[in-house]
Amino acid sequence: MSVHIDYYITPSSPWSYLGSGRFLEIVRETGATVGVHAVDFGAVFSVSGGLPLPKRAPQRQSYRWMEMKRWRDKLGIPIVLEPKAFPVTNPVASQAIVAARETGADALALSDGLLTALWRDDRDTGDPAVVKDVADGLGLDGAALVAAAPDYAEQMQADTQKAIDSGVFGAPSYVLADGEIFWGQDRIDLLRWRLGL
Repeated sequence: MSVHIDYYITPSSPWSYLGSGRFLEIVRETGATVGVHAVDFGAVFSVSGGLPLPKRAPQRQSYRWMEMKRWRDKLGIPIVLEPKAFPVTNPVASQAIVAARETGADALALSDGLLTALWRDDRDTGDPAVVKDVADGLGLDGAALVAAAPDYAEQMQADTQKAIDSGVFGAPSYVLADGEIFWGQDRIDLLRWRLGL
């Protein structure tokens, strides 16, 4: 039986980074097709009650920090807790992921590469040169994806609306074909269970 998963992320999410490798394992095990949607979670938050990190209460910000360290230690995944380029404000990484998907390039690999660049390697993924370098390192045409990225701004907005219409409110979210949502890298085991893995 074929499996399709819509995968909603922002390449500036540490939780998307922490879940990425394990999600790739699920995709390999199931042969699932994946719709990779790099969306504007600021717009999603505005209609779902979420807040961008700087506007969250100090208690929530402190707890986020503690959770990042706990998950780092539990999973054994290296993470830079305060990347120098965070928050990333230039949408080039997200738009490049959309461009990759729309042109038949490996958007899933690119999303993983960009998450890793920011959260493990402390690189500025708002810099088009970094996005190009990451894409090139994956065997993709980085120059073409970066050049095309702004052309996909409207598609990124459409993907954001699709996330809202699907009930998505945070990153990462994994949505099965029947509409069932699994929000957060800490729901990976539930996703595996649902898929019978």
